[in-house]
Amino acid sequence: MSDAAQPTAVEVRAAAEAVKAALDRHLEAVERRTGDDDTAVYEAFNALASAAETYDELLYDRYDEVTPFEIPGADDSLPPYTGPDEPHALSLLIRRDYAVAEPRRLLAQARRVVEHGGGDELTGAAAKAGVSPLAALGVLFGEYEPDEIASRHKEFGLEEGDSTLWVTAAEELPEPGEWLHAPFEHADPERIVCRFDVSAVFDEEDGTDTGTGRADEGTRGAADGS
Repeated sequence: MSDAAQPTAVEVRAAAEAVKAALDRHLEAVERRTGDDDTAVYEAFNALASAAETYDELLYDRYDEVTPFEIPGADDSLPPYTGPDEPHALSLLIRRDYAVAEPRRLLAQARRVVEHGGGDELTGAAAKAGVSPLAALGVLFGEYEPDEIASRHKEFGLEEGDSTLWVTAAEELPEPGEWLHAPFEHADPERIVCRFDVSAVFDEEDGTDTGTGRADEGTRGAADGS
């Protein structure tokens, strides 16, 4: 940044004062909160984050210094919770990505299942020989629970990618078969009770896996992963 474009010392000082004022407003909102999803607390949180980010940028531009604060981006936080305070039903939305790292191992495991009498989906001499990766996937995921495949993925020639788990609240269970045609179409981030993410990107950033959760009081937390 050129000298002409640098913020003045007065501007940096004003930004610091704005952070102090935002801290006071946030504490006052927390002290006066009326419930788990108090809008005033959420707005004060965002205002504090914005003021801190502005101060951090001006401080760096003027003095080439940084603050110890890590300002969460919009994509890293949950929106305000709008679901029921006392949910009578829950939905678990799970996504796990895998790379087929060892196709031969995948085929061998599927063939072993078929040879021991499992995997009705895999029929015919060629399928029993384990020559169809698509059929092999159908056999393995038909024979084993997803959690077991997750814990034994290397045995099946798979390599873990990112994964996420959303726990969402509902007033009542949907009617049988109601959402089977599009199970993830109506996933509502504002009804997330807690969310847990696992990704190698967290290891790259700080050496730990992390996640985003909404606990009893609407706070965000960390989720353990591997």
